[in-house]
Amino acid sequence: MEGLAQSVADLMRQVAAEEIMPRYRNLAAHEIEEKSAGEQVTIADKESELRLNEGLTVILPDAGLVGEEACAADPTLLEQLGSGLNWLIDPIDGTHNFASGKPPFGIMVALVDGGETIESWMLDPLTGRLCHAELGKGATIDDQPVTARESGAALPVAGLSLLFADPAKRENLKARAEGRLQMVDIPRCAAEQYPRIVLGQNDVALFERTLAWDHAPGTLFVNEAGGLVARPDGSPYRPDQDQKGMLAAASPAMWEKAAKILYG
Repeated sequence: MEGLAQSVADLMRQVAAEEIMPRYRNLAAHEIEEKSAGEQVTIADKESELRLNEGLTVILPDAGLVGEEACAADPTLLEQLGSGLNWLIDPIDGTHNFASGKPPFGIMVALVDGGETIESWMLDPLTGRLCHAELGKGATIDDQPVTARESGAALPVAGLSLLFADPAKRENLKARAEGRLQMVDIPRCAAEQYPRIVLGQNDVALFERTLAWDHAPGTLFVNEAGGLVARPDGSPYRPDQDQKGMLAAASPAMWEKAAKILYG
């Protein structure tokens, strides 16, 4: 890892060590808030984003900043992603887990140019695992090149994130998957679910809600590792487009198989 990539990785590790881990399982009640129905935010999310903003501005002064917590206050910030160079920041992915004092959770950062993700980082503060990808240059875990692989299970191992699907759609997808996919619990953390696809732990992941900071980093990582992440119709994911539905798989062939099962 060289130059910009190493600088971002170092910054993320520093923020994890100084802002996130000291507060893990150590949050006071007043340091956890509900920012919207079913959505929590903690003092660690806020402080992590501020520190990442400061550091990323130093690393690349000409890039804009689009952070999850900033967007909660001003959703129009998302409009920046369609033009120019922007940092996309998820200060703690898996906040519900973090606030509950359990793994997994992560820090995710992506560099977006004109609506296309060109580089991404996902750090697990508990294990130190760092996933990195650069458009056209492949993916690494802890600086080692990685290629996505299927689990080899009799039925494809699938984590279907259906919390944000309407009830009818949720039941339809469950019915389609029954007996054709091996359903497993989801980690409620995209920074963990995308690596599972590459590491051969899960073959398939499905997401209904596809917020930019949750999915830009992992989508690039899986695609650069040789897997496939795309919209249900096969079109590519772009963080500057607000749509629902995403299917990730450990290989293009697995994606086609899962798409036929889930979408017919």
